[in-house]
Formats: sequence, C-alpha cells, structure tokens
Amino acid sequence: MFKNLKSDLSSSLVVFLVAVPLCLGIALASGAPLFAGIISGIIGGIVVGAISGSSVGVSGPAAGLAVIVLAAIQDLETYPTFLAAVFLSGVIQIGLGAAKAGIIGYYFPSSVIKGMLSAIGIIIFLKQIPHAFGYDADPEGDLEFFQPDGETTFSELFKMVDFIHPGAVIIFLVSMGILILWERPFMKKIRVFQIVQGPLVVVTAGIVINQLFAGTENYVDYTHLVQLPIAGSASEFFGQFTLFDPSAILNSKVLLIAATIAIVGSLETLLSVEATDKLDPQKRITPTNRELIAQGVGNSLSGIIGGLPVTQVIVRSSANVQSGAKSKMSAIIHGILLLISVIFIPKVLNLIPLSSLAAILILVGFKLARPTIFKQMFNAGRSEFVPFMVTVIGIIFTDLLIGIVLGLAIGIFEILYANSKKPYALTHVEDNGSSKMYIDLAENLTFLSKASMLETISHIPNDSKVLIDASRSYFIHPDIREILSDFKENAQYRNIELEIVGLDTTHKDPVKALKEIAKKE
Repeated sequence: MFKNLKSDLSSSLVVFLVAVPLCLGIALASGAPLFAGIISGIIGGIVVGAISGSSVGVSGPAAGLAVIVLAAIQDLETYPTFLAAVFLSGVIQIGLGAAKAGIIGYYFPSSVIKGMLSAIGIIIFLKQIPHAFGYDADPEGDLEFFQPDGETTFSELFKMVDFIHPGAVIIFLVSMGILILWERPFMKKIRVFQIVQGPLVVVTAGIVINQLFAGTENYVDYTHLVQLPIAGSASEFFGQFTLFDPSAILNSKVLLIAATIAIVGSLETLLSVEATDKLDPQKRITPTNRELIAQGVGNSLSGIIGGLPVTQVIVRSSANVQSGAKSKMSAIIHGILLLISVIFIPKVLNLIPLSSLAAILILVGFKLARPTIFKQMFNAGRSEFVPFMVTVIGIIFTDLLIGIVLGLAIGIFEILYANSKKPYALTHVEDNGSSKMYIDLAENLTFLSKASMLETISHIPNDSKVLIDASRSYFIHPDIREILSDFKENAQYRNIELEIVGLDTTHKDPVKALKEIAKKE
C-alpha cells in the first residue's frame, strides 16, 4: 500500500477536489444536510477504502441513490429515522457479501459495462457545461436526465444561455487551457510538472483570478463557489453529526427502505467495480464479496453518525485511475483530506469556483467517452455494438440502473438469437445418385433452438430424403426431442424418407451430459 505513495498522493488530491462538490451536490439533491455528504465521503474513503479489495475504486455518496434517499427522508419524516434505514442497509450488505452474492457482478457483459462508462462520461460532460458557464441551478453530482430544478440534461443547456457569467467563463477557459497544457508530452518530461498536478494548479488559478475580479462585474460570488459547511468551534463541528434512531430499526417502513438501499446500492457498487477494473491499467480483479462487506461496514457506520448511503462510484474512481493511482492508498488519503479540510480549511475551499472544477470533470468525462471507444465497439460487430449503444442511450435518457437493464436485455436477446441460429449444420449430400439432406445436430441443443429447428423442418420439401445425425450430441432438450418425434410422424404423410441416428444415446438431463463430457475428457 505504501510503495506507490508518490503517485497515490497526487491522484488522491485530484479525487479530493472532484469529491468535495460531488459530496455536497448529492446531499443537496437528496434533501439531506450538506454535511451528510461530507460524512459519507470521508467514510467511503477511509473506512471502505481500507476494507475493500479494490486497488483503484473510490467510494462515497451515490448520485444513483439520490432519488431514493429524497423519497425515503420525506416518507420517514425524521432524518434520524432515515439513518436507521441506512444502518440496516449496511447490515444487509454485509450479509450479501457473506452469502457470496458478489458473483452477480461477473455476469454483466463487457459491452454493457463499456456502454456504462461511455454514458457516464457523456453525462458528466453535458452536466458540467452549465457550471462552466456560471449557471449552477442543478446540484453537482446529479446524473439523472430529469433534474431537481425541473429541467432535463439537454434543456438545461438552452436555459443556461440566459445566465452566462463572464467571470465563470474566463475561469473555465483558463482552467481548461491549463489542463490541456498539462496533458502535453513535453510537460510530463519536466520534473516540477510531474510533482505538481494540473488540477491543483487549476483550482489555485481559479481562486486567484476570482479574487482579482473582486469589485467588478466579473466577480464570481458565493452562489457559484464550493459551499462547505463552516463550524466556528469544536462543539459546532461535532454538532453537525446526527445520530441514528435505534428504536426505528424494527419499523416496517424502515426495513423496506433499508432493503431497497442495500439492493440498489449493491448493484451500483458491483457495476462500478466491473467498470473500474476495466479502467485499471494493471487489470486487477476486485473481490466482489469483500467489496459488498466493505460497503456494508461503511453504510452501517455512515448511518450511525449521520451520513448518506455509500457505494463505489465511477466518477471518482475514473478520476482516480486517470490521475495515476496505483493502490487503494489514494482512496484512503482522499478521505483523510476530506476530513482535514472540513476541520481546518473550509473557508479556503469555499473560495474555489465551480467553473474550475467543471473543467476538471469535463476532461474526466471526455476520457471516459472518447470517440475511439465508439469506433472500437462498432468494429467489434453488431452483437457488441447494439447492447453498447442501447446502454449509452438508456443511461443518458433515464438513469444508471434502467440503462444497464436495457443494455443487458438487448445483450441477452443477441445471445439467444445467435444460439437459436446455430443448433445444427445443414448440408446436401449425394447418396447413390439421389440427393439427401443431412442435418448434423450440435453437441448441446436447448429450448432456445426450437424456433430455428421448426423453421428448418417446415421448409423441407415433400418427397425428400433426410438424415438427422445426433451422434455428436451430448444433450438434447425434451422440447427438441418432441419436435423430432412430431416430424417423424409428419414425414409419413409428406412422403419424406427420414432417418434419425444417435438420438437414443444422448441425454435428456444436462447434468448427466456434462458428467459424460467430463469422463471423455
């Protein structure tokens, strides 16, 4: 954990800068106290980061749960009661991890995961454009198509035109110029620029430029800056923590909301784990059951002391990878930086313009959704490109989970369609001067082959000679056997000379078929 401290330190700083507005924005969108977002960010970094087996994943408050949290707080009426649900959701997640439920994460197709990454990249890019121009009606961290301010992702782009702030635009353009300059190969060869990260320079430049604008119309006021809660004393600081209500744990509403948060949060985590592992340059594999346990511990603690639900989140994780993180020390240090900042330097952080942070996030979004990725998926063929695009479009116009479900459904359909087309090989052979249709059945014929088999049999001409060879088959589903049996009877009425070989040696039970294959191997 400590051998890559140099690169982990620099990447943790970038993640910290990205995390501050996201934690606050998600808390605002969730209808929770702003400090609740910071609490969950600290726990996601330090506690979940320490327990998790993910090398580059970063956890914190999840944008995908904001709608659920908002409705839950309103339904349960008091925040301490809601916190009891967060605590219980963590207990449920620990149980899911112990029950090895993390294996679910391995069943999402690569095309869907890549679609999720590209969609998140596009959404980050689109959502940050208004912030870049000084229009901050939509909270940072919101990834939903339908926004809390009554607009959509696209309508917001038109509405911001009437609220462009010249100072914010100048700060954004300078910030973007610095980031692009820092990406140039010649800059990376200079030692001082290897140590000083571009995002840190961007934030510093944003603060300095805005202070120079003081007293002019270009000055960016507090409504367009980071807004960390400021405590005047130690008692005020600890007063920002809210303890959960233990007496509400057995409340039926609380139990239902806890189960909802646990299931949705676990799915988001597993999806982010899969996506982050693909981004990891070293291609390390995160133990998913351990990840669920880590998230469960984090959520239980977050619920006890007043935080929001925690999941692994792709925005911070991708920023972490892009900044060169090598181990989970980056996630842990980012959590420590969050804790130190809210205690010692909230006033300094509250000078950071959101347009500076927008430049950082826009670059993160662009890297996630590079045009080359779309070209690569297109060249991979229809079976990869269609689920990829459905996932991208679905996430952009709905939300993360709905988009994933749509992409997964199309992916499964593509698999079923491909399997239904290849249950056998059909050829014509010459037998004693006459033509015979030869149907060579595959090793395994499931019910998915019914449509193709029926289609082929129905188009066999009358007065034909047909040989169906099942000698290579280990397993033939009863539905296929029924089709063959019906065809055998029907052939008599169509004057079809039919011969079926090897059918009696195949298995009706797929388990026995697999055992037979294992014996032969």
